[in-house]
Amino acid sequence: MDRNQLIGIVLILAMLVGYQLLVPKPAPEKKPAQTTITTKPNSVSGAEAAINKAEQPLDSAAAKAQFGDFASAATGEGRDIVVENKDIKVTFSTLGGQVKEVVLKNYKTYDQKPLVLIDEQSSKTLLELSTNQGKIDLHKLYYQTTAQNSTVSGQPQQLVFRAEVAPGQSVEQIYTIPAGGYVLDYDLKLNGLSNTVTNDNIRFFWEDKMRQYENDLSNNRRAATINYLTADENFQNLTEGESNQETTVEEPVQWFTVKHKYFLSGFVAKNAPLTKANFKTLVDPGDSSVVKTAIADVSLSMADVKAGKGQYKLFYGPNDFQLLGSVAPEFDRNVYLGYSVLKPINKYFFVPVFNYFEKFISNYGLLIIALVVFVKLILTPLTYKSYVSMAKMRVLQPELNEMKERVGDDMAKQQSEQMKLYQEVGVSPLSGCVPVLATMPILFALFMLFPNLIELRQKSFLWASDLSTYDAFIKFPAIPFVGSHLSLFTVLMTASSIAYAYYNNQTTPTQPGPVNMKALSYVFPLMFMFVLNSYPAGLTFYYFVSNIVTITQQQLIRRFVDEDKIKAVLDENRRKNAAGQGKKPGGFQALLQRQLAAADEARKQAEEAQKKAKSKK
Repeated sequence: MDRNQLIGIVLILAMLVGYQLLVPKPAPEKKPAQTTITTKPNSVSGAEAAINKAEQPLDSAAAKAQFGDFASAATGEGRDIVVENKDIKVTFSTLGGQVKEVVLKNYKTYDQKPLVLIDEQSSKTLLELSTNQGKIDLHKLYYQTTAQNSTVSGQPQQLVFRAEVAPGQSVEQIYTIPAGGYVLDYDLKLNGLSNTVTNDNIRFFWEDKMRQYENDLSNNRRAATINYLTADENFQNLTEGESNQETTVEEPVQWFTVKHKYFLSGFVAKNAPLTKANFKTLVDPGDSSVVKTAIADVSLSMADVKAGKGQYKLFYGPNDFQLLGSVAPEFDRNVYLGYSVLKPINKYFFVPVFNYFEKFISNYGLLIIALVVFVKLILTPLTYKSYVSMAKMRVLQPELNEMKERVGDDMAKQQSEQMKLYQEVGVSPLSGCVPVLATMPILFALFMLFPNLIELRQKSFLWASDLSTYDAFIKFPAIPFVGSHLSLFTVLMTASSIAYAYYNNQTTPTQPGPVNMKALSYVFPLMFMFVLNSYPAGLTFYYFVSNIVTITQQQLIRRFVDEDKIKAVLDENRRKNAAGQGKKPGGFQALLQRQLAAADEARKQAEEAQKKAKSKK
């Protein structure tokens, strides 16, 4: 490749990297109003105040005054019921007839403690029902149930919580826990209460003080958010980051999730969507015990509940692409797979291939190596074509140097003569850079995929205890642009990139000009070392192995490329073109040649006009 091609590739690469790192996610077609708010994390709304109000024992008079017709269910004694399957352990409480705690049995926190996704300290809810005598929080009532604690049974288990209001009148909350998995079916019923309640929708308020499950608090906060899907299947989320966010959604919402980096708590409407949805995330930089406070305030359809269609789903589980597709429409979009251009590569290629290799390879370091080899084998034709194009340029280099000496520093003339030479020998100027650029989407797709791939979480390889986060091989006081650690896999990736640049520079002719492309090829790996130092070890290990395989691949290709034969082919093309027997250039090459010829003609006319002007003087 000549200087212009190399400069073009470097500029395109820089643009792609800058776009991925600096440009925010593109705004969807229908973006609801979303603003950054300055609400203090400790401030509470009316619903939060009601939830946090100290519980006081109620006598019959106080219960009647506060709960009206529901007073009979306002006093009692709470009892916990624990139900579990092979994946989750759920604790229910008869106070509120609600989920009190969820433990994900197959996962641990970064410090190897049980992963408690929600509990009564971190998660508060309100289920507010409008009655003729005022508003009642159904989660403050006491419910009766015949259910007992149960362990793994291999069968779905159903719990019925009933709060008796009066003879023939009751509130029922019914939960169905699957034999395996993370989706709980939830039904809400109002029996015989049509004349007691109003037609106003039921308010569901949920505050979750999100716990820290991964080692990097700052990274956790950037990833934590609330995702939701509107009734017309428009996927949205609060802006990720470390600032307070709030949005009021004008359209009905099918589902919403409180999203940690690798785990979700979600609420799904099976029938009528949720209305009057307000979502917010609050960050207190001084409180390291909470990642973010997520708040969802939505309305459940009273018409559905009265008609016996108050049916919902609760999801408490991993943010695993393979599991989410069956939960609800577009639910797998909780796993971020990159921008629209890159998402299909991850969704239809890398995720299926990765999960296929999982069936045969249990060591995830070896799995990444297998993935690299598989991708490189698929890209071998492009790699071979790129190498052959570089070989053609090496063969033509003496003629290009001679041409540049003859033409001088006139860049327009150089480009015109260069294109004529390419046409004479039948070489396309894009044949070398197109194969290289074709591999760029793959590199950037992986850049988006690996930080969101739960399969790598807490999977160890060599010195890295967790491939889903950086391997802090060396720790030190915080340094600007570096952080407080040095990732050895990132260092190896950088070293292999420099080695590849060195190898490539040995086979690429030196290009004259103000930019030393060979020196620049050593600078970029050093820049990326600082960028990727805090990225997952699995990603930097992939890039390291990819560099090694690429060098090996090119060494093998080199053995099959005979530059003498290439020179003979180019000379034969030159002979045919001189005799009028060669193929005429087409497509981009012909267009470029016409433009260069037009520019050359314009330059000549300008010189002629300048000479005439001087002669008149």
